[in-house]
Amino acid sequence: MYKPLTWTWRSLLASGIPLFMRRTRSTATRTLKFANKVAVVTGSTKGIGLAAARRLAQDGAHVVICSRKQQNVDHAMTMLQDEGLSVTGTVCHVGKAEDRERLVAKALEYNKGVDFLVCVAGVNPLVGSTLGTSEQIWDKILNVNVKSPALLLSQLLPHMENRGQGSVILVSSVTAYNPVVDLGVYNISKTAILGLTKTLAKELAPKNIRVNCIVPGLIKTEFSQIVRLKESSWSYLSIFFPYRVGVPEDCSGLVSFLCSPDAGYISGEMIAVAGFSPHL
Repeated sequence: MYKPLTWTWRSLLASGIPLFMRRTRSTATRTLKFANKVAVVTGSTKGIGLAAARRLAQDGAHVVICSRKQQNVDHAMTMLQDEGLSVTGTVCHVGKAEDRERLVAKALEYNKGVDFLVCVAGVNPLVGSTLGTSEQIWDKILNVNVKSPALLLSQLLPHMENRGQGSVILVSSVTAYNPVVDLGVYNISKTAILGLTKTLAKELAPKNIRVNCIVPGLIKTEFSQIVRLKESSWSYLSIFFPYRVGVPEDCSGLVSFLCSPDAGYISGEMIAVAGFSPHL
């Protein structure tokens, strides 16, 4: 008999042990495969971005985190530094050129280069139909979700080239394959990320920079809360998520793998983290 997804989510929390502690070993016992590497992770003070930043730092990288709000940056930095991780951060609205420049400058303060870029930052200011969306909302979603990763990468590219190799990870969504009507333009922006991944992977291959994309399903974050609370969207999504609702740490291990030499022959790939495959 089919069990509601909320049952399996509660069972994950039953032990009372923080999920990230259950999914990772301590820094002391982990092989620091990313020692002397520098990673920039956008949208990294909460949710998937925070989990990715923590994992890369646990694996030895110096991680530069960012968020639109100073208080969020300060909180995340304190938390990760208290865990003994090498982290710095800055305020950055990825849709603003001056903020991207500040982020690049912050990244270059440590070891004068960048090895990994993980673009998690995204927005969805409207739950509603595609054709009922104003031009202003269209511009905001496409600017942050699609344009900003490409523009930020263009600013970081010379500093990644200097390393001789690099890894870029973009973040799409299963809604790119199975659109949720209530998410309108957001679906479209996440489909565009798939095209951006394939295009950049080919463009940057001669520079020995790999570009891949993770495709999360329904992950328990503040960002997804509006979908989880909206009955019509939840009923639709429940069809595709018979396993369980995901948690941010489900994505962080894949991010680490895609940055590592173990994924050295993988580029232009879209990998679903959803408990099901949206592909044929």
